[in-house]
Amino acid sequence: MKSITINGSQRESVGKKATKALRNAGQVPCVLYGGDKPVHFSAPELAFSKLVYTPNAHTVVINLDSGETLNAVLQDIQFHPVTDRILHVDFYQLFEDKEIALNIPVQLVGNSRGVKNGGVLRRNNRKLRIKALPANLPDFIEIDITPLKIGDKVAVGDLPSEGYTFLHNDNTVVCRVSTSRVAIVDEEDEEEVEEGAEGTSADTPAEETTAQE
Repeated sequence: MKSITINGSQRESVGKKATKALRNAGQVPCVLYGGDKPVHFSAPELAFSKLVYTPNAHTVVINLDSGETLNAVLQDIQFHPVTDRILHVDFYQLFEDKEIALNIPVQLVGNSRGVKNGGVLRRNNRKLRIKALPANLPDFIEIDITPLKIGDKVAVGDLPSEGYTFLHNDNTVVCRVSTSRVAIVDEEDEEEVEEGAEGTSADTPAEETTAQE
């Protein structure tokens, strides 16, 4: 998974007055949890743009002015209700030998047969929550929707999960192709129906003959 580096300054004072002064100076108060004790630091608001305003998932490398470097993931973020400025950010520290739960974006590739025939692609889950060691965290979960016909769906149980575990039930639907008013019958489906119909008509006379005997 790609990482974003944030350069921060460790802070000693965590009171309301100190926090307000940081925000007035364009700094965002942050807390890193998950270690032996919480680490309080601040970083410029612009440093979070690539981390917050993106649909992609990232890990974070936090470089503190003390010389310490910590690996983490974004856990929570608070915005101002009016200005949408970032007020506070919580991180969770990563360890190489400790699994972490994270929401990973779903990336659909290909052109669905069902959509080509007038169906509508429905995305039930744009992100899936997984559990894995930091080294096994994927950038995204890719699903090839090319073979999906009208009425088909992809559930969590249909997806490979090498190196990580899905924190969803196997029957959780990720995406589906629904019918619509302009949908047409798939050629292969039509052929299957015709073959089935021919088989039925061929068997019917034999059943009737047996009955007459």
